[in-house]
Amino acid sequence: MRQQASAFSPASVGNVGVGFDILGHVIEGAGDTVTVRRIDSPEVRIASIRGATVDLPLDAPGNTAGAALISLRDALGLPFGFEVEIEKGIPLGSGMGGSAASCVAALVAANAVLDTPLAREALYPHALVGEAVASGGKHGDNLGPMLLGGLVLATAEHLVRVPVPAAWHSVLVHPDAILETRRARAALQGAYELKEFVAQSANLALVLAGCHAGDASLVRAGLRDVLVEPRRAPLIVGFDAAKQAALAAGAMGASISGAGPSVFAWFESRVEAEAAAPAVQAAFAAAGFDSQAWVSPIDAPAAHLLPTS
Repeated sequence: MRQQASAFSPASVGNVGVGFDILGHVIEGAGDTVTVRRIDSPEVRIASIRGATVDLPLDAPGNTAGAALISLRDALGLPFGFEVEIEKGIPLGSGMGGSAASCVAALVAANAVLDTPLAREALYPHALVGEAVASGGKHGDNLGPMLLGGLVLATAEHLVRVPVPAAWHSVLVHPDAILETRRARAALQGAYELKEFVAQSANLALVLAGCHAGDASLVRAGLRDVLVEPRRAPLIVGFDAAKQAALAAGAMGASISGAGPSVFAWFESRVEAEAAAPAVQAAFAAAGFDSQAWVSPIDAPAAHLLPTS
């Protein structure tokens, strides 16, 4: 029986503009790594957190990974516990699913040291518990794609993998700035008109239909966030110029990744995506921000176990 395992969880694009809290996809290149060891004591301990630019809680119930593993332990009635080491590779407050990645990587690693490992979907409820520690709510738009890979529709109880053409790629640009999720959510308070919900529902339907059919024209028609983006965009200096740079480079659509300040855009090919990334970065540079860019297939791999040393 394996006593220790390490897992890597990729970063993600939450919301994908039109699917607030329910739609997301992973990206290659950035992510968190978590090592989990079985211990005799029936508890969860966070031994260390490395790579974070601010202090993150070592108290397990207040840590996304710790809370997820406590939920797993309690649900299975395990007679043993877990000790956890976290290596952060996703910038905090970036809109790249950093809090979700830690708890997903922890669950995937812990699952590998169980006597009877669970299916990925069975880890989802525990991941939701962990995510709620950071965001204040149980939403799976980052968790779902990290667990299953690619583009995922994530409701409270279901994960649905959405097919996407292999050629389609995303660009994710993260400006050197922090936007806390709770502040971004506060910007969404207030009244909404019914026509906004109707328009957003139509756009989400077009994007999902376009992905299933491999029809980029449907995605181009639908990948426009009319509900959340207008309320959050003022919080992100340089956003409008960055979005326009992506669209001018041929993007099917572009919007805020998760709570921001990162910006994502979808393209029909990797060549187009790679050509567009410098223009999006230049827009942020003009606003006074250095940035990082990742180009990735939308249908990118899920969290996975790492080879043992």
